[in-house]
Amino acid sequence: GKKLGYSFNNGNFHNVSLGQGQEVVAEQALDVAAKEGHWIILQNIHLVAKWLSSLEKKLEQHSEGSHQDFRVFISAEPAPCPESHVIPQGILENSIKITNEAPTGMLANLHKALDNFTQDTLEMCTRENEFKSILFALCYFHAVVAERRKFGPQGWNRSYPFNTGDLTISVNVLYNYLEASSKVPYDDLRYLFGEIMYGGHITDDWDRRLCKTYLEEFIKPEMLEGELLLAPGFPLPGNMDYNGYHQYIDDALPPESPYLYGLHPNAEIGFLTQTSEKLFRTVLEMQPRDTSVGEGGVVTREETVKALLEEMLEKLMDEFNIAELMAKVEERTPYIVVAFQECERMNILTGEIKRSLKELDLGLKGELTMTSDMENLQNALFLDMVPESWMKRAYPSTASLGTWFADLLTRIKELEAWTGDFSLPSSVWLAGFFNPQSFLTAIMQSTARKNVWPLDKMTLQCDVTKKNREDFASPPREGAYVHGLFMEGARWEAQTGIITDARLKELTPAMPVVFIKAIPADKQDVRSTYPCPVYKTRQRGPTYVWTFNLKTRENPSKWVLAGVALLLQ
Repeated sequence: GKKLGYSFNNGNFHNVSLGQGQEVVAEQALDVAAKEGHWIILQNIHLVAKWLSSLEKKLEQHSEGSHQDFRVFISAEPAPCPESHVIPQGILENSIKITNEAPTGMLANLHKALDNFTQDTLEMCTRENEFKSILFALCYFHAVVAERRKFGPQGWNRSYPFNTGDLTISVNVLYNYLEASSKVPYDDLRYLFGEIMYGGHITDDWDRRLCKTYLEEFIKPEMLEGELLLAPGFPLPGNMDYNGYHQYIDDALPPESPYLYGLHPNAEIGFLTQTSEKLFRTVLEMQPRDTSVGEGGVVTREETVKALLEEMLEKLMDEFNIAELMAKVEERTPYIVVAFQECERMNILTGEIKRSLKELDLGLKGELTMTSDMENLQNALFLDMVPESWMKRAYPSTASLGTWFADLLTRIKELEAWTGDFSLPSSVWLAGFFNPQSFLTAIMQSTARKNVWPLDKMTLQCDVTKKNREDFASPPREGAYVHGLFMEGARWEAQTGIITDARLKELTPAMPVVFIKAIPADKQDVRSTYPCPVYKTRQRGPTYVWTFNLKTRENPSKWVLAGVALLLQ
């Protein structure tokens, strides 16, 4: 635009960022630009899906009779899934499309990060050594946080739009701070980069911890003594010129592997497996949906669904009779309250499963008209996916329908055993709850009542035992034994009782039984422990449950960078 004389200052370049009710402004600006021959850019049009048909009409209107220099530029983020494709076909067909693909791999990302600067940038600061070292460490940090996304939830809990602006502004801040102070203000710099420049994008506390840990590892006084490793086998380079740094990256950077990000090689296996599963799932969903009888008596789609539906209805138990259960109980202890809540939630879920299956059964027999809900249920059953209406009333899960249903029956059995006499099981299956937090809170409540301690001054202590669930015949006097936990990113060494490196190809090794008891918060010993997040599924993020402090001999930062977490499934 500037080259051809179009700019904001010349008054012939309009920039409208959509998403905050700017649609009317955009329409007015379009009219002006079309008449006067200006340029206009509409940013983030994916945020205003409902308005896009009006935009399409508007552009059609202006396609004839408008000024010959009139140009429209449109930007949008890529859609996460096909359902989110909102840009009208007309707009797409009439436009020249450009996509900006981020580079892949550490080598390309590191070169691209350094490309934002020149030899002049490297020479602009009076404290050349410090400036160059921190600038290179920032480029590595930028490449790491951008590329770590590919490892899914083990990389970042949520996906963030880190961009080159974050890097260039951080370098400006670095320059200003180094020029203004006599010694390098490491803490201030890490805070500005980690909490504001990059941290400004981050919405999840665990991701914030990860970002902070990277900066603590990369930007510290040791970097000037020439003994800082940015990754195993990749030391921070000394003082070089601009081309020298590019050459150093080509010569010294180890080949692409999860180690460059502080992750275990298993992280790559996990993410590649999920990518291929997604691909096969898409291929499966693209199968033709012909319901007529196949050649040579092949079982049709409807017959498959009908057999599955009958089998499920047969296996589902009766709902829990809450009133009857309540009559059995003398005192409603915290644990019993949790049991009732779980029974109520289970009734809602199994009630919906039975209702929808019976309705579909009548539809397949021709006694009811098939609705879109019934068709969706039929498709889900055929593709071995958990139907939408069940997921809404259930707990987070990434399992296919067969596994999910078997898991549901196990959960019901556990609940039946517990509500049989309401005595706490010798070892509790924590994953079996809709709401595991409520059970963990109940441990604190019952201990607080027993010892008359204030609940808000309590915390949970978790000791990993050396035994499995079969080895326990009765529950502990205080607290509870829980089983069914898995570790991702590392493994638990039962003999020594510490976290240690995972074995190759063991993605989520099972944990021994964990003894959880409540203690006053001021009695908690957090020395040589790693605060480990517990999630319901490998999706992590919103499925967060609690934090367990696990013993470690190594620096906890190692496990932060490796994305170590406990999973209930």
